[in-house]
Amino acid sequence: MLGIDPVGTATAVVEMMRDGRFAEVEELFAPRLRAVVSADALRTAWTVEVERRGPVTAIGAPRGEPPAAGLVRVSVPVQCERGGLVVVMSVDDAGALHGLLLAPEAAGAWTPPPYAAPRRFTERSVEIGSGPLAVSGTITVPRGRGPRPGVVLLAGGGPFDRDGTTGANKPLKDLAWGLASRGVAVVRFDKVTHTHGDVVDAPGFTMSDEYVPHAVSAVHLLQRESSVDSGRVFLLGHSMGGKVAPRVAAAEPSVAGLVLLAADAQPMHHAAVRVVRHLASLTPGPNADAAVASVVRQTALVDGPDLTVATPASELPFGLSASYWLDLRSYDPVATAAALGKPMLIAQGGRDYQVTVEDDLARWRAGLAHRSDVDIRVHEDDNHLFFTGTGPSTPAEYEPAQHVDPAVIADVAEWLRPPRGRVARFLDRLG
Repeated sequence: MLGIDPVGTATAVVEMMRDGRFAEVEELFAPRLRAVVSADALRTAWTVEVERRGPVTAIGAPRGEPPAAGLVRVSVPVQCERGGLVVVMSVDDAGALHGLLLAPEAAGAWTPPPYAAPRRFTERSVEIGSGPLAVSGTITVPRGRGPRPGVVLLAGGGPFDRDGTTGANKPLKDLAWGLASRGVAVVRFDKVTHTHGDVVDAPGFTMSDEYVPHAVSAVHLLQRESSVDSGRVFLLGHSMGGKVAPRVAAAEPSVAGLVLLAADAQPMHHAAVRVVRHLASLTPGPNADAAVASVVRQTALVDGPDLTVATPASELPFGLSASYWLDLRSYDPVATAAALGKPMLIAQGGRDYQVTVEDDLARWRAGLAHRSDVDIRVHEDDNHLFFTGTGPSTPAEYEPAQHVDPAVIADVAEWLRPPRGRVARFLDRLG
């Protein structure tokens, strides 16, 4: 028994994870946390994070916040060979864990990319959706005359904020500022899972619930903007946001077209096995082997006939509910996109190990080969976040401050805008 000191409990939990004692950590989970996170899932998440940064070198001093609703929030910094992370826990006075999050260490201030020209646009806060699940967002509007195209950004899988914040980087903010500097109006918003984390526990929660209502609301908001051509509002989805974009467009026929950046087409649970094997190969060892075995076992359950709505989320990949996986299992993003009859730009990083040319882009190419209005481009030097680099991509390269490849910004901006003469483009730049 660890006692009832929440700060001491949190430090002991981090020491257990460092030593690979994940079953002992699970014993401390409160019932609600135990229902959605297993020792295997925790092992996988910890292994992925540590492989990004290297072995643990030190555990820092924990920081506890004043109790709220009977829980103490404790943050424990963890230093690794190539950076750090923070383990954030909610602990009750009996030493039980009600929440556990592995977060990047505090990042420095984001700086605008060289291709952004803030004098060319304005920004304001907006509310996306209505009722108890409304979220906050930002609309970025170029100065000067309209009408102009607009685009709604859809973040990847996970509880991302409107900027897609990853360590010191904000790739969705890069996209918004870069596109607005080139005459495109942009809306981006915090995901419902970022603002309302408990929504994932709602019965029957699916990928559609996670994305579609807020994406459709954002499309309508952009269409009401006076300087935007309401007939030229597009969706731009990154990663899982690209996977779901065809489903959003099917739900909202007024969407003009799709931009899919590193959009996964391979079934997500199969991709999870591929990715965790790749990560395990970078730093092999018992924890890595156990993480692979856990994901393989969870994937087999998703594929098999025994998956039902009653299957515990703790037995499934990423701790997502059975309803989420049943929905994903029946969704074919390529076939859905092919049936839309809308133009598409599909961009892929050549160095991406999460969504790959071989496993994902090949499916988009095969399923859309008959479409003359689909433009596919590979940025050979880019990784999953469209950061440029060399050599095999690893998670560690997401950490340093950097920006989305300017060539991607230019490609998207040019594709979104209808053909125009030199005079019109010159006037836009003056605006």
